[in-house]
Amino acid sequence: MDKLEIKGSWNEAKGKLKQKYGELTDDDLTYTEGKEDELYGRIQKKTGKTRDEVKKMFREL
Repeated sequence: MDKLEIKGSWNEAKGKLKQKYGELTDDDLTYTEGKEDELYGRIQKKTGKTRDEVKKMFREL
């Protein structure tokens, strides 16, 4: 998923991620342009998934 796709549907994606992974907080899911690596890292840390698995989660949302 590229930056534009993430930015365009971010609110919907945040809701789905929070439903699936209750340990994720709004702070964890704060997306700022240029900070996608930090976002992936936070999600990886909370879910125990690899970066590729996190990217796949986004594509599946």
